Amino acid sequence: MERWFDSTKPPSEAALRRVRDIVLGAHPSMRERIQYGITFSSTRSGDFAAFVRYSEPGVNLRLMRGRRLRGRYPHLEGATVKRMRIADPREASARASELRSMVKEWCALGDAAQAKATATRATSRRARR
Repeated sequence: MERWFDSTKPPSEAALRRVRDIVLGAHPSMRERIQYGITFSSTRSGDFAAFVRYSEPGVNLRLMRGRRLRGRYPHLEGATVKRMRIADPREASARASELRSMVKEWCALGDAAQAKATATRATSRRARR
């Protein structure tokens, strides 16, 4: 990912890095890959969010399926497409708790879906016996 920062040279690199550190540190299943800029995903829940419009000042973090989140996140904007805008590293640090909560809820959605799928498979196996 360092190559992405080196080649892209975004104007708000420090803020992007701060948000990146918060998201990746919020849950052990969070990973990153280069797609649409940098995309964050959970191995359990799929794509969480991506940096978009990173060639402009500030951070624009777009949540892929943000409507699934049910928690109260005061800085999450948008009716259909959810996003969070962050001006600088200081603001990113101020929103760290909110970002971590969003990531944890997102990953929990994947845990719940995985548990449901496991239970369904077990029920199907018992029914076939």
